[in-house]
Parts: sequence; structure tokens; C-alpha cells
Amino acid sequence: MSPFDAAVCLSSLAPQTGGAEASPLLKARALVTGGAGFIGSFLSEKLHSLGVRVTVVDSMATGRSANLASISTQVDLMDADLSDVLRTGELNLADYDIVYHLAANPYIPPSVDDPVYDATANLWMTLTLLEALRALDEAAPRLVYASSAAVYGNPTRLPISETNPTVPIAPYGVSKLAAERYVAVYSELYGIRANSLRLFSVYGPRQRKQVIYDLARRLAHDPSHLEVVGDGTQARDFVYVEDVVQAFVLAATVAPARGEVYNVATGMTHTIADLVEALCDVRGVAPEIYYSGSIRPGDADRWEVDITRIKALGFAPKVPLRAGLVAIGDWIDDSPE
Repeated sequence: MSPFDAAVCLSSLAPQTGGAEASPLLKARALVTGGAGFIGSFLSEKLHSLGVRVTVVDSMATGRSANLASISTQVDLMDADLSDVLRTGELNLADYDIVYHLAANPYIPPSVDDPVYDATANLWMTLTLLEALRALDEAAPRLVYASSAAVYGNPTRLPISETNPTVPIAPYGVSKLAAERYVAVYSELYGIRANSLRLFSVYGPRQRKQVIYDLARRLAHDPSHLEVVGDGTQARDFVYVEDVVQAFVLAATVAPARGEVYNVATGMTHTIADLVEALCDVRGVAPEIYYSGSIRPGDADRWEVDITRIKALGFAPKVPLRAGLVAIGDWIDDSPE
């Protein structure tokens, strides 16, 4: 057992008081793939605050170096494709205690337009990483893989637990599920300490796609008129990015890391109509609202989520939807784009 793993075991037994001094991650070395992206940049900032030595690898396909501005001098940033630096040996995974793998195509629509691109970015990249970890044998760092709720497709039962059937309805969900299963099989067959987080509807500042950003941006441009995809009855579990980061930290410190999966959500469901009402309220606007009646190909209709498994690790979402929407609005107001 490495010194890091020993600290992790002890941390699960000891109360935490906050700050870098109390963190089991103090002086740990973490690699964050896709660490200049939306979720990855928040994770990198959090890890740095906990005393972790952070290296980010990001091709900047969807990431932005500006997302890391607050810690730019404290982290090592490799502007490169992960598979390239693994192939050339520029990146040595043995230098790290934890690998957080977030580098991927992060959205459903590009997978519908180009399934081969999606499979390369999500599945092939993950398999390349797993092979590099397997080559290290017992020296391999822990792996936390960012999977997606899209693996469930249209759920056959609610609330959605990790034991639900996984029947993706978009190429994105297929690639995420396949990569997730590879993570579990590599953990079982080769002893790689790993787990996967099935992220539901993550939102927050720095995210420049998805429903909350799209609606908030439209309202900023025209507060008198708002067109909404769907009929308003579609429902999601919206989870703020800082709560998602909490789940990533727990997955690396107190989880068994035996290939298991965890739903990451709040356990609370909001319809799109509820979201629109709350967003208009916090922005102080009263637009005419038009619903398109149709949803995008590959999108599920309703998600209600069981988060019992990750709550057992100590996960406790702290940011209510309205507070998160205020943060989104403030960021959009201050954003140059």
C-alpha cells in the first residue's frame, strides 16, 4: 500500500475539519485530463486548494486556458492530446497518485452528427489510458472516470439507481457506457483501482452549452421573449458543478475503487417549466415563453435519480437550484461572450 492509499484509509475514519492540512490529498499528485474544461477546471481548482500537485492535460478542443486563470502559475498545463503524450512518453502516469479522466466529447449532439468522432474521443481515448495504466501494474495510480447519465437512455423505472438497465439512445451514451465497462473490467482483471461517476445534468459558470446556459444566455440577449425546446414537462436533476467536484474528491479518497459506479445528482427533479420559471424569477424578467413541443434526438424525457450509493460515501449536495441560477446569471453578466 502506497503512502497515499494509507492516508486515504485513515481519512475515512477521521473527522475532517477543512483546509489543506486536514485533506488526505495533501501533497498527492493528480493528473486531470480535460482539466481546462468546464468541470475539469473546477476540479483542478479544488484539488489545488486541498494541497494537491495538479497536472492538466487538455487538447483545448472544448477547454480554455482562461478557465484555469486563478491557478495558472500553480498547475502544470500540457496543451496536448492525451493519446499523443501517452504514445510519445511525454506523460508518465507513474508520476501520479490519481488520474481523473474527463477528456472526452462532453455533449450528445456531436455524437449524433458524428458517431465515429464520439467513439474516438470517449471510448478509444479511455481504452488508451487504461492500457497505459495496465502497463504500470501495481504502480498504477487510482483512476476516476467521468461517465454520464446518458448510459441509462429512457429509464425503465424511476428513480434511477445504478442497477437500472443501461440502454443508451444516443451514440454518446453508448461510448460512455462502453468506456465505463472497460474501466470496471480492467479493475477486476488487472487490479487497477478505479471507479466511474455517472454525472447527471451538471451546470454552472464556464459551461457554454446545455439547457441552463442556453436559456440564461437567451434571456440576457432578449428578456422579452424566450423559446424553449420541448413542452416543459421534460424533467432533469440539475446538479451544480461544485457539488460534482465534491463527488470526484470522494471517489478518489473514500470509495472502494473496485470498478464500481455512482450516480452523481441532487436527488431532486425539476421540470423544464420549473427551471424556466425559476430562471426568469432570479433574473427579474417576465418574457413571453414559447415551447417548441419537440426534443432533440438522443435526449431522454425524464430523470429522477437515486443517489443512495454516493451519499454513503459522504456526498451531500449543498447548492440549491436557485442559488446556482444566480451564479450562472452573474457569470453571464460578467462574461465577454
